[in-house]
Amino acid sequence: MTEFIPPGTHYFTLPSPFPMKRGGGLHGARLAYETWGERNAAGDNIILILTGLSPDAHAAANVGNPEPGWWEAMLGPGKPIDTDRWHVVCFNALGSCKGSTGPASINPATGTLYRLDFPELSVEDGADAARALLHGLSIERLACVIGNSMGGMTALSFLQRHPGIAHSHINISGAARALPFSIAIRSLQREAIRLDPLWNGGDYDDERYPESGMRMARKLGVITYRSALEWDGRFGRVRLDSDRRDDEDPFGLEFEVESYLEGHARRFVRNFDPNSYLYLSRSMDWFDLGESCHGSPSQGLAGIHVARTLAIGVRTDILFPLQQQQEIADGLRAGGCQAEFLPLDSPQGHDAFLVDFDRFGPAIAGFLAGLPDGSP
Repeated sequence: MTEFIPPGTHYFTLPSPFPMKRGGGLHGARLAYETWGERNAAGDNIILILTGLSPDAHAAANVGNPEPGWWEAMLGPGKPIDTDRWHVVCFNALGSCKGSTGPASINPATGTLYRLDFPELSVEDGADAARALLHGLSIERLACVIGNSMGGMTALSFLQRHPGIAHSHINISGAARALPFSIAIRSLQREAIRLDPLWNGGDYDDERYPESGMRMARKLGVITYRSALEWDGRFGRVRLDSDRRDDEDPFGLEFEVESYLEGHARRFVRNFDPNSYLYLSRSMDWFDLGESCHGSPSQGLAGIHVARTLAIGVRTDILFPLQQQQEIADGLRAGGCQAEFLPLDSPQGHDAFLVDFDRFGPAIAGFLAGLPDGSP
């Protein structure tokens, strides 16, 4: 057991060199992470949360940082992931720009930013970084690993590459491989960034920043994160009031949905590094769980040995469609796992796990309630 880790953001230095799947390695790399709840004496009440592309380690408020986190409604005392029972760890993905080492970090070999000198990043690298972090925290086995979106991919790789690391798994809107539609969308997002002249081959700064490319990339993403059903119900064909339109631009914003996308994009662009976006996006396109066994994703899933799994999908998700979560449950079940597939009727598409807590909360709470006792 390690000493007590107080709440708030902490940093773990990965072993050097930290080898990357596609070649090269990182020296002095770190992961930003936060914790909630207390580890019990047996150390069997630990949950690891693996995030999607853009979230940071701050999933919920804690003593070190009282600001609401990106999963505030799901994590805390008495909430679906009940920190009165569970000790929870969440870290910012390797390759990100939210505290963990990525393209926007200093390369110790040169003293300058990595930029495109950062090694090629794979989902598997994130999985190995998770294992290194747990080892550094003296955690040898998890009660559950929870992965959302990209984190669902990372979780499957984590379970495959590190057998016996977790008793159970909740996969939320994840996938065992990227599908052509998702690859196509992310390819367009990356192209929008790279074609912005201010991207400049990855060499930009705050003064010369590829804002237009990032805005377009984010808008494309947001369109696929939600569903046509929600766009229609939320905005319809409502037009902007005349005082919110630019009459000098004949092709400017005219509808409420356009204004929403523009505002969302502008809030994002200066809060996420474009090169990190490129690297993380491409890592998802490359991911195929079947690669390691030279077979199909289903064969890769059948080779994972975990006691229980809940695979949750959303019927209106076009980015990680429902059949991908069905494939996860079926594949794990073929390997002997007690796997449940839960399709939800949320209208909010891929982003439903971030907003539709009335549906996701009971499902996750019910699954965790059925796990072996892990009280402090």
